[in-house]
Amino acid sequence: MIILIRFIFISHVKAEKRMARKSESVVVSLAGNIDNHQGATAFGVVGAALYASFDKLRCTFYECCKPQTDWIKPNISALRHVLDKNLHGQHLVKEVVPKALKSHFMNHEPTKALVMSFHGWTGGGKNYVSKFIAESIYKLGMKSKYVHMFVSTVHFPHEDKSDIYKLHLQDWIRGNVSKCERSLFIFDEIDKMPLGMINGIKPFIDYHESIDRIDFRKSIFLFLSNTGGPNITQEMLNLWYLKKKREEVSMNDLENLIQLGAFNEQGGLHKSELIKHSLVDHYVPFLPLERTHIKLCVKDELHRRGIAPTDDIISKVAEDMSYYPANIKLFSKTGCKRVAQKVGYILANEEYDSIFGLD
Repeated sequence: MIILIRFIFISHVKAEKRMARKSESVVVSLAGNIDNHQGATAFGVVGAALYASFDKLRCTFYECCKPQTDWIKPNISALRHVLDKNLHGQHLVKEVVPKALKSHFMNHEPTKALVMSFHGWTGGGKNYVSKFIAESIYKLGMKSKYVHMFVSTVHFPHEDKSDIYKLHLQDWIRGNVSKCERSLFIFDEIDKMPLGMINGIKPFIDYHESIDRIDFRKSIFLFLSNTGGPNITQEMLNLWYLKKKREEVSMNDLENLIQLGAFNEQGGLHKSELIKHSLVDHYVPFLPLERTHIKLCVKDELHRRGIAPTDDIISKVAEDMSYYPANIKLFSKTGCKRVAQKVGYILANEEYDSIFGLD
């Protein structure tokens, strides 16, 4: 009996020891898992810190869209200065564009993307102003990977491929804004864009907080067009006959005229959903340039070439331009667009005459 009791006691002790060892093993395993988890967490924290440091370092040398870097830093004061210095005869542009951009950038939660439509005769400065806008926002200006320039006759040349272009354009805008919400899209020669194609960007400039989890509201869209140019020129001619000073012409005199012209004239904005739904924020008129403005452009071009301007050269270039209407020759038909070529031609002739003693 005693032996039996002893056997039972020893068996019970052994069982308890086995349970204790098993419990200890479980505890050690749990402790190991906890340590591993803490190690993984610590590694994750360190990894995240290293990535953040690398990302910051990368942004020091390569363009990125981080708000705390200098790659995207809107400077409206600089834009005003460069417009005052380089853009001639366009007081309405100087008034509207900086204010529109300032309002857009000051609003950290804009209701929609900023859309400005530039209208007027060729040579009035539409591309010039687009370039200045890019340079006032992005450190690399037009070379920034966040500035996207489309020229209709180059990128969308075939009328029958409008639907294909539309899909590609949507993908391009969606993909680039997903990388940087402060993207700038410039559409040149929009009047030559296939009919209806521009409607493809309507969702991105409408009043949506996001589309497919992408916020387009901080982007900027610029439309450049000759549409409305004849209407603007005719209205300016009418006001000139009424002896209204150029600087007294206001947006109220021209904005509705441009909107109607853009909607009704054949071209990319003809009967467009963008105009129907009032998604263009500002119609900006570029006025036809007069002889005095051409002379200022000639002066700028001579300075750019490092040549001291003379009244003789300035007058020769201005006289060599074509003007409208024929009876009073008030407005340059090509604005300042051909000034650089005219200056180069006259300088080349003068140098030739000087070399061969023909002057």
